[in-house]
Amino acid sequence: MRIVLALLLAASAAHAQYPAKPVRIVVGYAAGSSTDIVGRVMADRLAAHWKQNVYVETRAGAAGNLAADAVAKAPGDGYTLLFAQNGLAISAAALPNLPFNAERDLLPLVPVAATPHILIVAPDFPAKSAKELIARACAEPGKLAFASSGVGNSDHLCGELFNLMAGISAIHVPYKGGAPAATDVMGGRIGYYFAGMPVGLPLAKSGRARALGVTSKARFSGAPELPTIAEQGLPDYEATLWQGFFAPASLPADMATRIAADLQKVLQLPETRAKLQGASVTLWESDAASFKAFFPKEVEKWRGVVKRASLKFD
Repeated sequence: MRIVLALLLAASAAHAQYPAKPVRIVVGYAAGSSTDIVGRVMADRLAAHWKQNVYVETRAGAAGNLAADAVAKAPGDGYTLLFAQNGLAISAAALPNLPFNAERDLLPLVPVAATPHILIVAPDFPAKSAKELIARACAEPGKLAFASSGVGNSDHLCGELFNLMAGISAIHVPYKGGAPAATDVMGGRIGYYFAGMPVGLPLAKSGRARALGVTSKARFSGAPELPTIAEQGLPDYEATLWQGFFAPASLPADMATRIAADLQKVLQLPETRAKLQGASVTLWESDAASFKAFFPKEVEKWRGVVKRASLKFD
C-alpha cells in the first residue's frame, strides 16, 4: 500500500511540475511547409508561456505518418506531442494497414487553424480562373499534371476532390513538401497546385504565381479578392487545411486536460494570434471536446472521397 501511495504521490508531483523538461513537438512535413510554419509559431509561443524549451522535430515523409507513428508509440507523459493536419484523417481513411490506428492510438487535444488551400499556377499559365483551368483540362484529358506535398496529404486530396467534381483526368505528381511543389508550379513544370495558404499566398501576392481561387466555402479574409472554387462552377466544393495538436492516447485524462488548457491559453494571446495571422492562417475557434468529436467525422468524410475517386495508396 505504501509503495502504491508513493508512486501516486510521485506521479502527482510530476504532473504539478509540468513541464519539468523540454517538450518535443513532432511535425510530419518538410521545413517550410504550411504545417511546419504554424507548428514552429506554436512551439515558440509555448516555450515563452511554459518557460521551458519546446522544440520541433521534423519527421517528414509518408504523408505525415512517420511522425504520427512515432507519437502514437511514445510515452503518454506529455513530453511528446504531434502537430498534425488533414493528412492524418486522410491516412486513417485510406490506409488500413498503417502500423498505428489514428483513432485509437492518438488523442486529439486542441485545434489551431482551419485555413483554405489556394489554387496556384505559373504566372504565364494560360488559364486565368478555376473555370478556365477546368475547361482546359477537360479539353486535354490526361495532359495536365497537378502537384502535392505528398501522397495522401491535404493538398493531394484537395486536388483529387477538385478533379472528381470537375470531371478532370490529370496526373498527380507528389513532392516531399509544399515548397518544392510550389517551385515546380512557378517554373511551369507542373500545371496546378492546391498550396497551403502560408506557402501559396505570398507567392501569389509577389507575382511569382497566379492564384485562381480558394477552397473554402466563403472567401478568405486574408485575400477577399480571390473567388472560391465554389463560385467558379463547383458549388459544392469545399475543403480546408486544418491543423491541431494530438498526444499519445495513453496520456492520462488530467494531463490531457491541463495541456489542452495551456494550448488554448497560448492561442488566445494577442502575440500568438498576430503571428499566426501573419502566417496567412485562419484560427480555428473551437475547444478540445469539439475537436475530439470532429476527428472521427473527418476520417469518414475522406473515406468517402477516397472511395468515390477510386484512389489507391501504397
